[in-house]
Amino acid sequence: MSSPRLPSGQEHRATVTLPASTPWPIILAFGSTLMMAGLITSLSVMILGVILTVVAGVGWFFDVFPHEKHEEVPVDEQPVTIAVSSSAVDHLEIAPELTRALLPLETYPVSAGIKGGVAGSVAMAVLACLYGILKQHSIWYPINLLAATLYFKPTDLSVEMLRAFHLNAFLLAVLIHIFTSILVGLLYGAMLPMIPRHPIFLGGVVAPILWSGLLRSILDLINPILRQREDWWWFIASQFAFGIVAGLVVVRQQRVPVKQFIPFAVRAGIETPGTMGREDSEDHRP
Repeated sequence: MSSPRLPSGQEHRATVTLPASTPWPIILAFGSTLMMAGLITSLSVMILGVILTVVAGVGWFFDVFPHEKHEEVPVDEQPVTIAVSSSAVDHLEIAPELTRALLPLETYPVSAGIKGGVAGSVAMAVLACLYGILKQHSIWYPINLLAATLYFKPTDLSVEMLRAFHLNAFLLAVLIHIFTSILVGLLYGAMLPMIPRHPIFLGGVVAPILWSGLLRSILDLINPILRQREDWWWFIASQFAFGIVAGLVVVRQQRVPVKQFIPFAVRAGIETPGTMGREDSEDHRP
């Protein structure tokens, strides 16, 4: 802040020193735009852009070197009055006193989704084996179909091979099924806070629809043999069985408090005014 000398008879006003305004930055931007546009339009446009860019660069340079240009801007001082209506500190009520309409105070942990994924994998495997027995007359058909991309050669694959038992294909299919089920269960657990009051609806309706649609669109890339030979009605039914069983398992898990909506200071145990509970003044009387 500076107060330059003013002639006698004029009111003394406070000023603040600010960088002087300059048109060169926008001229430089305009010249650069014309220069680039001239590459695809005409030579004259590019020449004009080069001229503007050079002139603006030189002008901007002399605005800051050897000394930056400044200007004095008058300041209108306005008194600020702060009115205090209360002498006490207002306290913010924290959960469980805090009432929420949409954000729950408790939800299921992510581990509940993993447990549900493991249980759902069993239900899905049972339904897949039932499909193999009823439709393909072999319990090994869906198992070999799951491992077909990594184990069998597409040129040598036949229905007879899919119906036969192969130990390596069986172990590979079990590994793929367990890994995928745990991964889906982890995703399910991460989605639980979105619909915490209806885990069966989330796992038995929403998740199967999303998962089936996603697999339908990318199955040609990850397992084209399964895409060609899979019965989609049975596949979708197995997805719903997975989700319903997973939801039933999640419902039986114990909920945990939702802490991400509580201020960090409260979670860290820091005494902060406005977030701590009210103290009774009578307790401090001698």
